[in-house]
Amino acid sequence: MTPSIFGMSGLTLTDAERAFFRASDPAGYILFGRNCESAAQMRALTDELRALHGRDDLLILIDQEGGRVTRMKPPVWPKYPPQGVFDRLYDVAPISAMEAVRCNARAIGLDLAEAGVSSDALPLLDVRQEGAHDVIGDRAYGHDPARVAALGRSCLQGLADAGVVGIVKHMPGHGRALCDSHKDLPKVCASEEELATDLAPFETLKDAPMAMSAHVVFEAWDADHPATQSATVIENIIRGRIGFDGLLMTDDIDMEALSGTIPERSAAAIAAGCDVVLNCWAKMDDMEGIAEVLPEMTAKARERLDAAMKGANVACPFERAEEREAAIAKRDELLAAAGVTA
Repeated sequence: MTPSIFGMSGLTLTDAERAFFRASDPAGYILFGRNCESAAQMRALTDELRALHGRDDLLILIDQEGGRVTRMKPPVWPKYPPQGVFDRLYDVAPISAMEAVRCNARAIGLDLAEAGVSSDALPLLDVRQEGAHDVIGDRAYGHDPARVAALGRSCLQGLADAGVVGIVKHMPGHGRALCDSHKDLPKVCASEEELATDLAPFETLKDAPMAMSAHVVFEAWDADHPATQSATVIENIIRGRIGFDGLLMTDDIDMEALSGTIPERSAAAIAAGCDVVLNCWAKMDDMEGIAEVLPEMTAKARERLDAAMKGANVACPFERAEEREAAIAKRDELLAAAGVTA
């Protein structure tokens, strides 16, 4: 198995993609808006991917956060609020906020499960910091680590209720970045003591099944490499101090925070200790280059992948619209009772 997650170019597989995916046997796939037209179309696509590899528990993920990070869009699917809405609700009613997050995540998960998508890149456990770039902003659950962990746990539970596996991100924390890692490399100069705040939610939820790394340099730990490509950060901080032993994937390896060719970036991330590389843009040359340079997925990484996907239950099509509508109604009732609007 190639330790990578690949994207696809459209609503159906091309002949070239089908042949390449069969030969390279990637760890999983990621979907974007270009792959999402309807639940039936997505189900056909995801079913073909499962059949291609003979893996009912195939990792097929999507970034469906709500707010500005939404791949499955209205009017086909419901509109979901940014996660920061639940931070505002927590100010008024913490227990209601946790239940509203769970209901919201359950509704999202039901959308995904119907379409055959087994994992969501949610929740963000990044702790917001004053003065940081807005790339995280209202995607996060707030400034308090305990609140972020509590709401993040509820999100994971809601997704799991729908048979979808959550991915915590961006480990070990993106909340202090002063620039957008899609476009540049953030460098964080905070002290070891200050960074304890960033780590706290990840430590609380260290048993999460999967996590996504941050393309951020933490000068207190490794001034020369972003976390994604830092053996020091991955071994000492993520695996050591945080204690995370789930599947660790990179953030999108194409992001401009990283340098070098796409295969070079990928090889550096795997060498540093990431389990799999996330490559989003379905560029065949890049995907072929990644498959050529990466070693076989390690036994430990495969064990982590298999353990994570035990929580997925989306291989058989089903219709649970009433459950989704009930979850959304409960979320909205909790928000309205506290005077919070989505």
